[in-house]
Amino acid sequence: MIPANPILGTGLHAIGAAFAALCYTPQRRVKGWSWQSYWLIQASVCWFLLPILGAWLTVPDLGRVLLESPRGCMETCFVLGAAYGVGGTAFGIAIRHIGFSLTYAIAVGLSTVLGTLTPPLINGDLPRLMSQAGAGWVMGGIATGIAGISLAGLAGRMKEKDLSSTAGLGGFSLAKGLLLSLLAGVLSAVYGLSLAAGEPIARVAAAHGAGVFQGNVVYIFANTGAFVSAGFYCMWLHFRHGTLSEMVELPAGNETSRLPVNWSMALLTGVLWYGQFFFYNLGHVHMGSYQFTSWAIHMIMLILFSIVVGFLLNEWHGARRFTRIVVGLAFGVLACAVLFLTYGNRMGELAGHH
Repeated sequence: MIPANPILGTGLHAIGAAFAALCYTPQRRVKGWSWQSYWLIQASVCWFLLPILGAWLTVPDLGRVLLESPRGCMETCFVLGAAYGVGGTAFGIAIRHIGFSLTYAIAVGLSTVLGTLTPPLINGDLPRLMSQAGAGWVMGGIATGIAGISLAGLAGRMKEKDLSSTAGLGGFSLAKGLLLSLLAGVLSAVYGLSLAAGEPIARVAAAHGAGVFQGNVVYIFANTGAFVSAGFYCMWLHFRHGTLSEMVELPAGNETSRLPVNWSMALLTGVLWYGQFFFYNLGHVHMGSYQFTSWAIHMIMLILFSIVVGFLLNEWHGARRFTRIVVGLAFGVLACAVLFLTYGNRMGELAGHH
């Protein structure tokens, strides 16, 4: 049994959220490639290669764990992961249309609500959980997080209006970006359901001595499901547009030196994206009786860090001072949400010791 330590768990979630907020930034340096080339490589790393390698390195007796795990759980994990792959792909496309900040606000906001509350609702555990010590702080933290995410989305909309009269907005499309962000939010929440469905598999890994790494075995099914759906779409785009060859030879007129850079950036994206999964699991196992709040804590901090990344990438350059004040207020509200959730988890842990 892993001892509960919500403060440590929140800290580990913060590391994972930082990885998640940074994982799309290498895309900005990719030149001369179609979107599907970049996406196929990073998806191969974060949804196929690293989940298998990570489980192999951290889960003892992996072969026996897989043999002893419930087959139905594996299948459910895989199917839900495939749906998440569609959401992750929509997420990546949405960024091209409305930027980092607004995409994260809408998609992650919706994912936070659905991914946090749906698993305990389906399992019938929510009424029991809400009767425990610290439940008020937990629900208050979720509500505050939703408010902060809404403020971040409002700031993003204000930024779009501020910049609509300026040049250099190539590819900006609010309508397309909103639709894709909503799709990404719903399907990204499904990933939380996939991980919840994989808990019996994680328990088998724990029985074999996996300890804090027990959740890594679940990624074999959840993430490979995502890889199958995303990979199928990327290959369809390649054959439709005849772009598969660009992965080994750039079209004439492009610098040959760009090819190694493109590969490096795509691989780095995959590593960063897998990093969020790795630290999510480490944080989750330390959250105690309110483990279901892991998704909310992770997602809210992802928004926090994405705001910082947006400023570092000058996405808010040219926005009005009032717009910057609103996004700063959103940052403060989101920080409070994390504190409320952490305190509620801590109260639940202390009550469990009495």
